[in-house]
Amino acid sequence: MSKHYLGQEMRKIKVEGGYLLHGDCLKHMARMKPRSVDLVFGSPPYEAQREYGELKFDLKGQDWVDWMVKVFEASLRVCKGLVAFVVGHGVQENYKWSATPALLIADLHRKGICLRNPKWYKRYGIMGSGGKDDLRKDVEFIVCATNGGRLPWSDNKACGEPWKFKPGGEISHREKDGKRVNERKFISGYKNGDLEYKTAKRAFDLEAANPGDVIDCGAVGGGHLGAHMAHENEAPFPEKLSDFFIRSFCKPNGWVYDPFGGSGTTLASAIKTGRRFVCSDIRLSQIKLMLRRAHNANDNKGFFQE
Repeated sequence: MSKHYLGQEMRKIKVEGGYLLHGDCLKHMARMKPRSVDLVFGSPPYEAQREYGELKFDLKGQDWVDWMVKVFEASLRVCKGLVAFVVGHGVQENYKWSATPALLIADLHRKGICLRNPKWYKRYGIMGSGGKDDLRKDVEFIVCATNGGRLPWSDNKACGEPWKFKPGGEISHREKDGKRVNERKFISGYKNGDLEYKTAKRAFDLEAANPGDVIDCGAVGGGHLGAHMAHENEAPFPEKLSDFFIRSFCKPNGWVYDPFGGSGTTLASAIKTGRRFVCSDIRLSQIKLMLRRAHNANDNKGFFQE
């Protein structure tokens, strides 16, 4: 990263609904209280794909992975719940995949960090991104980790929708021995000592389905990001993505922290969903952009609809 920022005084700016922090996120997190936020969510600079203006970001390969391990460790110190970062799909040079998202997952695992199943950010990939002999890139890794155990708060059906299909019979699935749950018998005892064989069943909420781990954001350009000013950032993601994680993993009126605030998409989703936010960015240009985004979101509360 640019040495221009290393000695720069870090600033904390209060905004309606939260705070903006100007400076290196690792330095800010070192000053934050442990377990002071409910969710950490954001998207760091992808490896060596953009210079990000005055930042001159050039980390790639294992250097990028090592940096991201530090970011995860610092994030887990300040977060009581889920830490989730959209880390892209790696880069391909001379027909070789860099594999950095997978290497990051492996290094976090080797560090003893409690990983959760990765999620997937799905969108319409850039035309021609598969080259002449591969497929278009439509999904990006979202690497997730916690401090272990059950999350202190979650609503995994917050972004669910009613089931699209009625079950063609009793809902079931197979267990390790291959038997279906609704075929398995168990013994129930009565007070008088008689026994009865019953069929095991599971309860399903047919009103709202668990949305699954692929977050489909559809088109992400041309006005589909939630705010036109988001396009002033080099690598914005849609409000639909941050909205999903905030409503699912940050309690109402809780705190969400985005270490790489960028255009302010995370803070906009926090404002619109009744959460509070802390967003940091090393570039002053992005702090100014987030200020505008925060004022816009506070003036236009409510969910963005395409």
